[in-house]
Amino acid sequence: MSDVTIFAPAPTLTVTVESAGGDDQIHIHAGGQGVWQARMLRRLGISVTMCCTLAGEAGEVIRHLLEDDGIRVVAIDRQGRGSAYVQDRRDGERVTVGEESGDPLERHDLDELYTALIRESMRSEIVILSGPADDEVLPADTYRRLAADLGPAGCTVVVDLAGERLDASLEGGVDVLKISDEELRDHGLTDESTAGVVEAMRRFRDRGARTVIVTRAGDPLLMLDDEGVLEVTPPKLEVADGRGAGDSLTAGVVAGMVRGESPRTAITLGAAAGAMNVTRHGLGTGDAETIAGLRERVSTKAVHDEDSGASARVSPDGLAALADPAAAADEGDAS
Repeated sequence: MSDVTIFAPAPTLTVTVESAGGDDQIHIHAGGQGVWQARMLRRLGISVTMCCTLAGEAGEVIRHLLEDDGIRVVAIDRQGRGSAYVQDRRDGERVTVGEESGDPLERHDLDELYTALIRESMRSEIVILSGPADDEVLPADTYRRLAADLGPAGCTVVVDLAGERLDASLEGGVDVLKISDEELRDHGLTDESTAGVVEAMRRFRDRGARTVIVTRAGDPLLMLDDEGVLEVTPPKLEVADGRGAGDSLTAGVVAGMVRGESPRTAITLGAAAGAMNVTRHGLGTGDAETIAGLRERVSTKAVHDEDSGASARVSPDGLAALADPAAAADEGDAS
């Protein structure tokens, strides 16, 4: 039994070439959204079970790397190719040398993974539904089914998703939703304003998310729950690598919830974990003592309509997408 179960359908094997003192260094890690969340949870002292599929040579390596990080792995071994990439970072920027998305899950493999997640989640306090790197790995409707089944089974459901997978999970009902404002804009759900983001958050609440968290890159993040909107400002730190900060934030929030905190209280731990992550090249890494110190420097304040500029509004198309994603998509196809 673990504190948290993570649904990570297809982890990625990452190979990165870096330069140190004129010499090449090659780093091999397990990667992907669920992996980075699990890694930060382990740094914060939370036990984790990861339900995933593993394929080919990449899968065997991923299994060992996850176990070395102290993550309990419940894996469905399958045929075909797994997800992997090779990146060159010797000049400071990530340049992808080679990448494969892996093969989609066969029906039998998905059935086995679904069953494993339901079984393990009922033994945990919280389950995180994370996505694969490639949209074609499994049907988006899987997330609706999981959310709909896990809630009545007594699980607290946390999702860190976007697009069709987010829409599907909301139909099932979730306890905590985390998304970035960039993802909101990419799907036409908000404009640049705080009021637009808050409006989108309220629509998510109407559609089945009890608590909504939106990260905003260098700006304070926002949370909406039964008590209203909260603005959360972590300490400003020099960014070494911004990737994975949102996953670390999700992990920090979940770690606080495992220890009995409400999401409104746990958000400060999440903000501190995300701030720590950007100072490091290793995604989902950091140490608990430093994160605890950063947490004391996270500030929060309530946001009222007059503070956010309530006169701003999301575009009609964006509101239609929030209210009925399927209908909005059909209308767009017709035009």
